[in-house]
Amino acid sequence: MRATDQKIGKVDPSKPDTIPKFVDELPIPITAKPKTFRKNEPYYEIDMRQAMHQFHKFFPPTKIWGYNGVYPGPTLDMQKDQTIHVKWINNLPKQNLLPIDRTLHGSADSPDSRTVVHVHGAHVASDSDGYPESWFTKNFAQTGPTFTRKVYEYTNHQMGATLWYHDHAMGITRLNVYTGLAGFYLIRDPIEKKLKLPSGKYEIPLMIQDKSFQADGSLFYPENTAPPNEEVNPSVVPAFNGNTILVNGKIWPHLKVEPRKYRFRILNASNTNAYTLKLGNNQSFYLIGTDGGLVPEPVELESLPLEPAERADIIIDFSKWNGKQFVLQNTNEEGNLGVIMQFKVMLPLSQRDTSQIPELLIPSQPLDEHMAEKTRLLTLGAITDEYDRPMLLLDNRMWHDPVTEKPMLNSIEIWKFINLTPFPHPIHIHLIEFKILHRRPFDLDIFLETGAIEYTGPAIEPEKHERGWKDTVKVDTGTVTSVIMQFTNHVGDYVWHCHILEHEDYDMMRPFQVVKDPE
Repeated sequence: MRATDQKIGKVDPSKPDTIPKFVDELPIPITAKPKTFRKNEPYYEIDMRQAMHQFHKFFPPTKIWGYNGVYPGPTLDMQKDQTIHVKWINNLPKQNLLPIDRTLHGSADSPDSRTVVHVHGAHVASDSDGYPESWFTKNFAQTGPTFTRKVYEYTNHQMGATLWYHDHAMGITRLNVYTGLAGFYLIRDPIEKKLKLPSGKYEIPLMIQDKSFQADGSLFYPENTAPPNEEVNPSVVPAFNGNTILVNGKIWPHLKVEPRKYRFRILNASNTNAYTLKLGNNQSFYLIGTDGGLVPEPVELESLPLEPAERADIIIDFSKWNGKQFVLQNTNEEGNLGVIMQFKVMLPLSQRDTSQIPELLIPSQPLDEHMAEKTRLLTLGAITDEYDRPMLLLDNRMWHDPVTEKPMLNSIEIWKFINLTPFPHPIHIHLIEFKILHRRPFDLDIFLETGAIEYTGPAIEPEKHERGWKDTVKVDTGTVTSVIMQFTNHVGDYVWHCHILEHEDYDMMRPFQVVKDPE
């Protein structure tokens, strides 16, 4: 028997303690290539298909759903202001890989393998945004009620930034993303070359996710709540936390690096899990960008919290650690879940490192509170459904309730998120970026009794790592979290929601409309 066969016999994919760490090298997602050009604009075709994926050297191949059959999907990489066109093609089998709860909105009689793609963070017309009810099946044989176009247009009229694309189909987003439907979407600003940031093979995207597996290596996702809800099976669960950590589709990988500076574009693409990243050698690193692009000046950090869907652009300098190896940790957890991946500073320096960590990156672009034309108070709360399950809601409304947020084109608004639940939520607003103004504690009992906000402490400025442009914000329990934004670019139908995917699917998502004229 070969040594590899012996090793496989000892590894049980369902038991993380049996899975050796750092045996797989970190893969770098492939870059998508245009199929053709239309009026000098790149045209891509990316299909969603079932495929086999090797999550770990000692796992059998696992059935996944992937864009172009790979996981993560191919990276879409383009220049700022470069318009591209993408035809997203559904070539998936009729049956979903995971159990579907038919009680959720849009799921009672809809196809199992419906999909629609949202480029998270993109400024796009509403018919290219991936509206949850614009889903489609294989060969577009069946489509959702708001489906209007097969080829999406992305103008990329925005700052260079680390975006990502993922499935957004009504009621099954949590399942489709978990099976593998996620990839990077990078917009590059010409200013980045002038700044001499690490680039080429020294710029690496890191997609962090958590997953669990069956003993045979297949994906595990819970069919029901614990204890099980006997009236609904399968049933949506309130949250999902896997027992292994993946980076770019590999479990606890390692990356060999040179003793020089590297740029990492980090994405938390997990369903529920939040992470706090820290280098195991206690070295600091530099934040140069947030969700929406570069920050005005680098921020030195020793740790970095990331909620689901948040991104961070950082530079790590390995020049003083030649011959060493250390772990990227998750300090939110201990044991297996406290480990993300390993860096091995073992490659020879291939050329002199001329990259820089500039003192200044871009000019500051403030939005001040006095500029706002409207302030909205929006609650994050919960009720119990007819099956005695928690249903999380935005502003005490369900998805299909009438639209209540109708900002005017070019208007500036403040949205104050009031968290009434006992845990934080990452709130994502489509179409725009915002600035976090502050968080402020309030008296929950008084609010629940009278509806009045009585603050119990001063406003707290955003953390150092979240003072740039954002599209996803952590709304802490017992706080009013205020963000400010301008609704430029487009009119039409968009959504805002919690990016804990189990919450988004049931029922923590609401439509909003950008309108030209007040009603």
